[in-house]
Amino acid sequence: MKATDLLTIGDLARRTGLSVSAIRFYEDKGLVEALRTGGNQRRFLRADIRRLSFILIAQQLGLSLGEIEQALSGLPQGRNPNAADWKRISRDIRQRIDARIAALEKVREDLDGCIGCGCLSLKKCSLYNAGDIWGARGAGPRVLR
Repeated sequence: MKATDLLTIGDLARRTGLSVSAIRFYEDKGLVEALRTGGNQRRFLRADIRRLSFILIAQQLGLSLGEIEQALSGLPQGRNPNAADWKRISRDIRQRIDARIAALEKVREDLDGCIGCGCLSLKKCSLYNAGDIWGARGAGPRVLR
């Protein structure tokens, strides 16, 4: 590896549009890994430009840092993702997004049922408190889900 293959944290920030503190944050989370010089300065591989770009895109898609870490865990540090990597990662992300969509559709259906019911009473609510199971557990607030 040549010295020209490495970027300072400032160079990486300029190339990605991220702040230096954001890059340090992602480094602390293990999403990128800096090499250290003899003077303990951070140096990043050029491949980290794409890695950080992926992180930004994934966050815009609503993925958590844990989900992003999981997606990146299959990539060796320092190697740019190839077409097969992106296909696998996007397939996994798509499955997560589809699951979220299904969950949100269920919430919407439940909400439509509540709006249509008109009971406005947890005692009578057949959706969240069928048979007043929460009332049987005593007075006061209860955790529904």
